[in-house]
Amino acid sequence: MERLERARKRLELYYKAEEAILGGQEYTIGSRRLRRADLGTVQSMIKSLENEVKSLESGGKNRAVRAIPLDI
Repeated sequence: MERLERARKRLELYYKAEEAILGGQEYTIGSRRLRRADLGTVQSMIKSLENEVKSLESGGKNRAVRAIPLDI
């Protein structure tokens, strides 16, 4: 359960980061325009963490299994 809780906490932080970026985290210094975080990277990580949380919540039941059919 520790791994699940850690994933949930990270996911919550990424949601907050996405909100901050969408709220306008860009600024200008002289002629340079800077951005503190990359929205695409944050959204990609959100998707990854959502999948991880979903997998951990289901107990990892979505694993692939290999079987070898035998003729008896």
